[in-house]
Amino acid sequence: MKVTYNWLKEFVDFDLSPEQLADVLTMLGLEVEGMEKQGCGMDDVVVALVEEKRQHPNADKLSLCRVNNGKEVLDVVCGAQNFKQGDTVVLAQIGAVLPGDFKIKRSKIRGEESFGMLCSEKELGLAEESAGIMVLPQGLTLGTPVFEALGLKDTLLEIGLTPNRADCLSVAGIAREIAAKLGTQIRYPDMPIAESAAPADATIGVTVEAADLCPRYAARYISGCRIAPSPQWLVKRLNAVGMRSINNVVDVTNLVMMELGHPLHAFDCDQLEGHRIVVRRAGEGELFTTLDDQQRTLTADDLVICDAARPVALAGVMGGLYSEIADTTTNILLESAWFRPAAVRRTSKRLGLHTESSHRFERGADIGMVPRALDRAASLIAELSGGAVAGGVVDVYPGKMNPPAIRMRPERAAAILGIELSRQEVADILVRLECSVRETNEGALEVVPPTYRIDLEREIDLVEEVARMKGFDAIPATMPIARVISDRPTQHQRLERSVRDILVGHGMNEIINFSFISPDAADKLLLSDDDIRRTAIKLANPLVAEQSVMRTSLMPGVLEAVARNTSFRTMDLKLFEIRRRYLPTAEEMPHEPLCIAGALTGSRAQTSWCSAPDAVDFYDVKGIIENLLELLHIRGVTWVTDQPEPYYHPGKSCSVMAGRERVGSFGEIHPTVQANFEIEKPVYAFELDFAKLVTLSKPTPNITAPSRFPDSTRDSALLVSDDVPAERILECVRSVKAREIEQVEIFDLYRGVGIQDGFKSIAIRIRYRSYERTLTDDEIGAIHAKVVANLINKLNVSIR
Repeated sequence: MKVTYNWLKEFVDFDLSPEQLADVLTMLGLEVEGMEKQGCGMDDVVVALVEEKRQHPNADKLSLCRVNNGKEVLDVVCGAQNFKQGDTVVLAQIGAVLPGDFKIKRSKIRGEESFGMLCSEKELGLAEESAGIMVLPQGLTLGTPVFEALGLKDTLLEIGLTPNRADCLSVAGIAREIAAKLGTQIRYPDMPIAESAAPADATIGVTVEAADLCPRYAARYISGCRIAPSPQWLVKRLNAVGMRSINNVVDVTNLVMMELGHPLHAFDCDQLEGHRIVVRRAGEGELFTTLDDQQRTLTADDLVICDAARPVALAGVMGGLYSEIADTTTNILLESAWFRPAAVRRTSKRLGLHTESSHRFERGADIGMVPRALDRAASLIAELSGGAVAGGVVDVYPGKMNPPAIRMRPERAAAILGIELSRQEVADILVRLECSVRETNEGALEVVPPTYRIDLEREIDLVEEVARMKGFDAIPATMPIARVISDRPTQHQRLERSVRDILVGHGMNEIINFSFISPDAADKLLLSDDDIRRTAIKLANPLVAEQSVMRTSLMPGVLEAVARNTSFRTMDLKLFEIRRRYLPTAEEMPHEPLCIAGALTGSRAQTSWCSAPDAVDFYDVKGIIENLLELLHIRGVTWVTDQPEPYYHPGKSCSVMAGRERVGSFGEIHPTVQANFEIEKPVYAFELDFAKLVTLSKPTPNITAPSRFPDSTRDSALLVSDDVPAERILECVRSVKAREIEQVEIFDLYRGVGIQDGFKSIAIRIRYRSYERTLTDDEIGAIHAKVVANLINKLNVSIR
């Protein structure tokens, strides 16, 4: 919001400097974001008289002028042609600095010396464009600084307003704040209207069909107007706040909007069919051409102002092309109305039309300002255009809107602010804010805010008003009273952090995908028709079709990330994601279990000069999961060689079991699924149920003191059938009841020469140790023989 210092002084009396005023406004919550002093530092730009004007001897388009600045006559070269000898002009003398840091220097132009420059409005920063130099009125004292002579020395304040303070989108609104703070009264402009005998309702009519969106619509009729350029005082006032002058009628509506904060619109009444206004909802698909000559397609949610035949304006947003004020306009219907903020905001956003009018209506204009703004504009239009204002106002206001009363407890305000406040002091502050205040029988205050303060709805809003007027600097700074609470992470949070650290420790990178996936993700994963993961939750308003359902599995997102990165030639990937999936339930909200998914592809380690590239395989994924489960202290883990998911390769996948609980699965991605995701290289993936891992994890591992006696190992090579898994061999060794068996591991697997088809050679190493004594070779041999016998009896192995 832009407003000038002098304009504010017309509405309220104060003795503050511009800097002091900026501080007061900022402490009131109206932050002054910038100050621009107009005419400051430009005292060398003065009023001057052109005593002689003649053709430049060396240039056809230049003039050589002799200009009197009140002290001396100077030679000045000028290129403008819109002035003559005897005109009063603006002279920038040598040393003057114009806007844009343009310094005037003595110069020689086409052989003739120039001791200054004759200035235009644009060069002085008073207008965006100008056709020539600025010609001043006669009678001004020569040598007087031009900004001082024209009364243009002023300070422009740019105020940043929060969206709830629509009441301050005007000079009057900001002046009300100053008056309330300083304890003075605001002065509204005089509005003398000489009404003619003919009543307005005899010429114009107003019908409101959508009263829910337009609770109030008022209009006046002004006849015999003459459209002309606005007087200089009006042009300069609008230019000062960044608005362009159009003509005397339109400029008045803009001036009143800036003064009082209420948007107005002037129609060419002769262009209105039937001289009527009808406020209604637009028809679905109805076409309308706005003032910017753009055709708009409307919907049934849009509110339009119509005549008897067609729309003539978008309510609260922009007028229509065919009813605008033109040079030939003589009769005017002047509109002042109040529209629902949501209706204006909806139309403005949908059409991408943000105007000064919609900016105010969207935030909530003052319904009580409708007649005052209408009368002020009618008075100025009649004065500037010579029109006659018809008697009376056509005011359609079927249901009066009164702000509801708010109960306020002064002692509550004092407690919240931490300062002493008497009941009378609180009441006085609220009265200065133009609230109606009445004391109730219970000792509270019943406060009715003015119609322009739509942001005052609750008791705490009034407390804030008291704090603003009292001064935030009057509230003492105190330390808050609070308890120190140790917010330790839960076991679930600790394990989640541990899982991330473990996977990162294996060289994996965490990814974060959208929770939304494509509806065909289930088809890409080859899920069966009865799989619950096919029943995805659909989004009500998806941005794109590829992200229109909630994910029921993390695998599509992980594989998409692999495909995307490999398409950019990043071929070696180790990715994981820990996020929730969304499974539909009979309840309103879905089941949202936390899951872990990962994928590996490419080389196991970075290729270097000293090592050949080695691709990741099934056992890399198995090793990561083994290490993860071990570090989470989950025991009794087994691997079931089945095809746990349809998107895994048959024979190259398995389920992860912890006791009888299935906690996840892993394997190579099925070639068809790999092709569906457009991935060229083999991908090995895994999925784990994090909730089950939390349940099975032991927070404190069992710790056994190491034996102080030496160990001894025995190796055995076993010939065993191909259909016997290695895990059964390890289980068979562990099943021997011997405390001395400390560890068993497989260290070799061989198939080839010397091994018949259907068999394999597996070498195992068993470590023996006692916690009581050093074992002898005979004792170790006896135990090992027992282990070998158990293997032969249970698994039918042969010792090589």
